[in-house]
Amino acid sequence: MSAIGELESLILLAALRLGAVAYGVSIRDEIESRTGRRLTRGAIYTALRRLEAKGFLVGRLGESTPARGGRAKRFLTVTEAGLKELRSSTRDLDRMRAGLDDLLAET
Repeated sequence: MSAIGELESLILLAALRLGAVAYGVSIRDEIESRTGRRLTRGAIYTALRRLEAKGFLVGRLGESTPARGGRAKRFLTVTEAGLKELRSSTRDLDRMRAGLDDLLAET
């Protein structure tokens, strides 16, 4: 059984896609642009903290910038454990979806 939910999977996938520029807002924007889902900052940051606590993401502070009031962005990277969990989660979904293509097809 997977230790991550749907939102956490989406966040890990977005972080992988974004690579070195993955941080809270860019992850939220990536999820919205690809899925059409509008997520609150609170939902994203709560899930990011959960993923870091589980060891699936690791954060590092970038340089502070005047545009951010002197604050630094916290960039995120998917860990090996995060990749392993994401692979497991997607395999589980693939197994559950197998043979249901006709039922799941949009008409």
